[in-house]
Amino acid sequence: MTLLTRRAGAGLAAVAAWVGLLGGLAGCTEGGGSPVEIQLPGKPRAPQEAIRISPDDNAKGVPAEGPLSVSVPEGRLERVVVTKVEDAQQEEVPGSIAADGLSWSPDQAAGRLALAAKYTVDAVALDGHDRRQARHTTFTTFVPEDRFIGYFKPENRSTVGTGMIVSFNFNQSIKHKADVEKAITITADPATEVVGHWFGAERLDFRPKRYWQSGTKVTVRMNLRDVEGAPGSYGIQDKTITFTVGRSQISTVDAAEHTMEVRREGELVSTVPITAGAPKNTTYNGKMVVLELFDVTRMNGQTVGFGGEYDIPDVPHAMRLTSSGTFLHGNYWASPDTFGSTNISHGCIGLRDDKGGGSDTPAGWFYDRTLVGDVVEVVNSQDKTVAANNGLGGWNMSWADWVAGSART
Repeated sequence: MTLLTRRAGAGLAAVAAWVGLLGGLAGCTEGGGSPVEIQLPGKPRAPQEAIRISPDDNAKGVPAEGPLSVSVPEGRLERVVVTKVEDAQQEEVPGSIAADGLSWSPDQAAGRLALAAKYTVDAVALDGHDRRQARHTTFTTFVPEDRFIGYFKPENRSTVGTGMIVSFNFNQSIKHKADVEKAITITADPATEVVGHWFGAERLDFRPKRYWQSGTKVTVRMNLRDVEGAPGSYGIQDKTITFTVGRSQISTVDAAEHTMEVRREGELVSTVPITAGAPKNTTYNGKMVVLELFDVTRMNGQTVGFGGEYDIPDVPHAMRLTSSGTFLHGNYWASPDTFGSTNISHGCIGLRDDKGGGSDTPAGWFYDRTLVGDVVEVVNSQDKTVAANNGLGGWNMSWADWVAGSART
C-alpha cells in the first residue's frame, strides 16, 4: 500500500508522523472567489460520494471483522491509509488499491481489527475531472459492555509544543470520576504539578499551571484495568506512554491589525500578515492549541453550517485549532494584498500561499516550524473567547477554575 504522511510538525524538534497527507473536512475558509471559480469544469460530488468509506464517519461499535472498505464511483484512488490511533503505539492496517483504482481493501492475512480501538481512514483520489479529492474519517470498534476505554492525546513518543494538554475521551459516561482520575498519573521531569479537569462525564484533561517548560519529559501511566468507572463497567487499559516537550513557540494573532507575531522562547522571530474572520463570521479570541497538521485538506462549508458557500478540495498547510472547525491555513485564492489589510474568512486565520502549498510562502514557512501542541492566541477579534473544551482550549481557564474541575479535590 502506498503510504501517506500527515505532517505533525517540523523545525527544531519533530513530532512523530501522523498518518495521512490529506486531512479531514474542515469548517472554514477565506473568501476572495467562489469555489466554482477555482475548480475544474463539472459539478463536484459531495465528499461522501466522491470517496465512499465504510464504516461511516464516527461509527461506534464496529465489529472486529469490519466491514472496512474505501471506493470511488469514478476516477481513481491515489492513496489510502487506515491507522489505529490514540493508543500507546500507532498501527497501520495493511491493504491495497485494486488494479482499476476504484477500491481499497485490507489484506486478508492481516486478520481482524482490534477491539476497543479507534481508527482513522485517510484517502485521496482523482475524480472523473482530474480534481483531487480528500476524505478523513474515524471510527471505533466494539468495546465489551462491561469495559470502558479512554482514547487519548498526545501520541506515544511524540514531541509536542509547550501548550499540549493531555486529553482523555471515554467511550461511556464515567460515574466514579475520582477513582478514574486517581488511576491516571502524570509525572514530569523537571517536576511539574499536573491537575485533571472534567468536562462532563466523558472527557478528562490534564495540564500544568503554566505552559510546559521546553525540554520537559512527561510520563502518563494509565492504571485503569479493573477500575470501576460506572456500576458494572471496568477499565481495560494498563499502559504507559511518554512524550517530550519541544521548543516554545507562541504565536499571537491580532485580528484588528491583521498580523501574527511568532515568538520562539519569548523572542520575536517574525511578524506575518494574516486575514481573519469577516465581520459576520469572526474568529474566536483566546488561546488555542494546534491539534493536527495537514499538508492538504478539504474545506466544506456544509460541515459547520455554511451550506454551499464554499467547498475547496485542496487547502494547503492546514493547522487545526479547534474541534469545531477553526484552522490556521494557507490561502492561494485571495488577492495577495488581502493579507495584512482586511478580514474576509468564515472564522479561520489565513496566510498567503501558493496552489499546492509553497515552501517559501508565509503559510509554508509557518507550517514547517509548527508542532502539534503549539499555542496560537487570537486577540482583538469581535468574538467571544473560545470555550475551554473546544479543542484544547483549557488554557483560557484560570488555575483556580481548572483545579475546581478535578474530582480529586
